[in-house]
Amino acid sequence: MLGDVLTQRVLLEHAGRSLEPAAPPAADRVGLWLERRPAHIETDGEGQRWLAIDYQIINAPRALMSVPLPALTIATNSGVTLAVPAWPISIGPLTPEAVFGQGELQPLRPDRPVAALPTANVQRQFLAALAALGAVLLTWLGWWAWRNAREAHRLPFARARQELKHLQRAHRGQPLGAIPDAWLAMHRALNATAGRVVHQASLPRLLVEAPHLRPLAERLEDFYRQSAARFFADRPTAPYELLELCRELRQAEQRHAR
Repeated sequence: MLGDVLTQRVLLEHAGRSLEPAAPPAADRVGLWLERRPAHIETDGEGQRWLAIDYQIINAPRALMSVPLPALTIATNSGVTLAVPAWPISIGPLTPEAVFGQGELQPLRPDRPVAALPTANVQRQFLAALAALGAVLLTWLGWWAWRNAREAHRLPFARARQELKHLQRAHRGQPLGAIPDAWLAMHRALNATAGRVVHQASLPRLLVEAPHLRPLAERLEDFYRQSAARFFADRPTAPYELLELCRELRQAEQRHAR
């Protein structure tokens, strides 16, 4: 059968003299059915020496058949050559082509369909987890909206930004830099941040007390110069992006508040 190992033994003797093989048969595949393994020498109980050659069956026929072990010619060190003729063996199939047809001894049948596993409990767990995730997300979004709304009424530049947007909607077509109330809104936010009235000369003190505004020091100095020119100088001022400055100050105070 497939996988079986057969051993062929060749007597290493001629005319009463022991022989030594010069080149034993090489281990290799032999045809479609057999594979020869490395040969070795055995000694039996009577002291006779045999060259043992193992063959393994590596294929299976569809029906019982006869296969010959190959003929061999073995050279020896004494010059005598041993001739081994082919030797027939039979190899059987793994399964017969025909079955008895009685009881469960029937031909192969298709695989039995696998019953579907119950998934109702898994679906309920998935829906519960999905609902919990939705609740967490809604809670987080609610907290985020509440925090932004609270900061919009509590933080000075958040309130100023709302005022500027309201003025922008109320004065459509007019830049914020030309609306006095927009400048006043920015001054109120700076005063609220410092807790006192801030002017250009006291700006350094504000930057010491509110270090989160230091990166915008140059922008704030320019703001106070532009504001002084607008309210106290009799000359036109260049356009000024109040909303952009307010947005940057809003971001700075927001990071500081966190």
